[in-house]
Amino acid sequence: MTIERTEKTWRPQTQMVRGGTRRSAFDETDEAIFMTSGFVYEKAEDAEAAFKNEIDRFIYSRYGNPTNEMFQDRLCLLEGAEACRATSSGMAAVFASLASQVSAGDHVVGSRALFGSCQFILTEILPRYGVETTLVDGGDLDQWEKALSKPTKAVFFETPSNPGLEIIDIRAVCEMAHSAGAMVIVDNVFATPILQHPMELGADIVVYSTTKHIDGQGRTMGGAILAPEDWVNETLSPFYRHTGPSMSPFNAWVLLKALETLDMRVAKHCQNATEIANFLTEQAKPTRVLYPGLESHPQHALAKSQMSDFGTVVCLDLDGKKENAFRFMNALQLVDISNNLGDAKSLTTHPATTTHQRISEEERAELGITDGFVRLSIGLEDVEDLKEDIAQALSKV
Repeated sequence: MTIERTEKTWRPQTQMVRGGTRRSAFDETDEAIFMTSGFVYEKAEDAEAAFKNEIDRFIYSRYGNPTNEMFQDRLCLLEGAEACRATSSGMAAVFASLASQVSAGDHVVGSRALFGSCQFILTEILPRYGVETTLVDGGDLDQWEKALSKPTKAVFFETPSNPGLEIIDIRAVCEMAHSAGAMVIVDNVFATPILQHPMELGADIVVYSTTKHIDGQGRTMGGAILAPEDWVNETLSPFYRHTGPSMSPFNAWVLLKALETLDMRVAKHCQNATEIANFLTEQAKPTRVLYPGLESHPQHALAKSQMSDFGTVVCLDLDGKKENAFRFMNALQLVDISNNLGDAKSLTTHPATTTHQRISEEERAELGITDGFVRLSIGLEDVEDLKEDIAQALSKV
């Protein structure tokens, strides 16, 4: 029996190569880059109808662009979402997903373990506009229940978290959040759309920094918001259209091409990360090794239940001492020092003095980010070369 398959029923790898493709009148093989700020009309009446949304067409690249739409459609197919808006950066996606729906007097609940800029939005920016924010320990369901015992507009969390790799029970938190009337936003950047599907577990909105694994080669900035179509049209689009966090068509094209290999790249990242995590547990110098794939990780079972693999980031602690962390990082010859992650090249950063330097020492301690804490984003190099580099750097500590 022959099964006729459509774009939505293609298997993920096929969707990543062909999904959302729109060919122009020239019938090009590769997706076209529409590097244009605007679009022309045959008649003034056509422009009027377009601005009234009486006809479906592109108006201005701040609102929409054919290349961006191909990227958005392809990501929707991969995520299983109804609609997507690509943004200029991951932080633009995080901010727009929250700011588009909250008003003075609203209540937002977030996990305490967040990327530094995400925490800044929740604790510094939103309260300026009269939004009340409550932070909880993401792994403590009792704290979620208490915080969500009153009406809440939105819930925001990362899982795995940056940088401490905390795992949050998505399904359980979504059930509590929906009972409080909240929309749930999950930052899925560490898991990627390959390893975890928050919408299948109850999340309403998923955000990405496409700068990370989706590009995966350190070339472009970008972000994405995936959500139900009615919410995108009624809540997000007016904010997006008038505040301008749109993605460059060139960046959208780069990301389209990157999606073609995302599945294969992430699989190799995870394979290498697992080997490095196990390798580090055998070394004497780290006093703590964190990776969701290790049975020693406090939420290993939960990670296994909601992720298909354990991610690309491994963390280690060198006796809580900054001088140990810096000595190790400075001795690395193959792994680069950089605050990015999800790159083909292995990268390392010291969160306490970079991504999380603005939060207090006490807050960092609560999150397990000591002065000796080092984040390793494991790349696509030969894993034996990575082991050798890490071993010689550890010998300098």
